[in-house]
Amino acid sequence: MRSLYFHPRVLERLPTECCVITVSPLLRELISAVTQLGKYPSDDGPTGRLIQVLLDQIEAVRVQPLHLPMPSDKRLQPIAAALTEDPSDCRTLADWTDRTGASERTLARLFKSDTGMSFGHWRQQVRLLAALARLARGESVTIVAMDLGYASQSAFIAMFRRALGRTPGRYFSDLI
Repeated sequence: MRSLYFHPRVLERLPTECCVITVSPLLRELISAVTQLGKYPSDDGPTGRLIQVLLDQIEAVRVQPLHLPMPSDKRLQPIAAALTEDPSDCRTLADWTDRTGASERTLARLFKSDTGMSFGHWRQQVRLLAALARLARGESVTIVAMDLGYASQSAFIAMFRRALGRTPGRYFSDLI
């Protein structure tokens, strides 16, 4: 992991919120080169041009939809805890009403207002993040799909492609 710090005057060109980006081989090398420059590299000459290319590359990257906002509402917290612990949990919001003391409609409204996502989208994000971690460790797509509660490998691959723009195999081969 590398950390880069920029002067506030360049921040207007960068994402305004914490996000995950796809790092291309070129961007990876630029980051590596810039971190070797020291604490306060010059803004002009070859160093300045290198930093400018880095900023141009960061500005052009695709932000990955890997954000998982955790709900703060006490009625949603048991749902979030259960699903993050077991992403294959297929319970619906209706199934959670007795445990939370809230109606299905209230839970749906709370998920949207508290996380900015519908319950279905939030659950998909939980599964997607769990899948990414397991696939990165080399587990097979079929096993990951079944373990995460998908009816088939093709249903999992379709969700993965919709969320990240490529199949699991392409996603990880493009990172190398």
